[in-house]
Amino acid sequence: MELKVTKLHISAVIPTRGHPGDAGLDLYSIEDAHMGPGERWSIGTGIAIEVPEGHAGLVLPRSGLAREHGIGLVNSPGLIDAGYRGEIRVLLLNTDPAETVRIEAGARIAQLIITPIALTEPVEVAELSDSARGDGGFGSTGR
Repeated sequence: MELKVTKLHISAVIPTRGHPGDAGLDLYSIEDAHMGPGERWSIGTGIAIEVPEGHAGLVLPRSGLAREHGIGLVNSPGLIDAGYRGEIRVLLLNTDPAETVRIEAGARIAQLIITPIALTEPVEVAELSDSARGDGGFGSTGR
C-alpha cells in the first residue's frame, strides 16, 4: 500500500523506516525547539499525507527520546483522519523536571503508523448484552 506524501517545506524529510518491516515511519522536525522543564511544543514536520480511506494515521512517541530526554507526546497517540490534508505537527512534551531539551531541525521526533479502522455506526439500545467482565473497570483484575 502506498502512502502519498507531499513536502510543504523545502527541508522536509519524507518519513522513513529504521529497519525493513518496522511498523512505524519516523517523522522529522523542520524546526528547532528548546523545551524547558514541563513545556510542550507544536513542532512542524513540513509534510502532509493522504491517509487511505478506511485507515487512520497514529502519531506515536519515539522510545529513544522518551528514554534519553523524557520527551513524550501530549496527545498520544495523535490521530490523523483520512480526510485531513494539512501539515503533520507533533505535540511534544518535556517531562524532565530540571533539564531543557533541544530538538534540532532534521531530528526524528515521532513515529507514524497507518492502521485499518472499523467505521462503526453508533446505535442507541435499551441495554447491552452480558459479558464475563461486566462493568469491571480500572483495577478490576486485581493487578
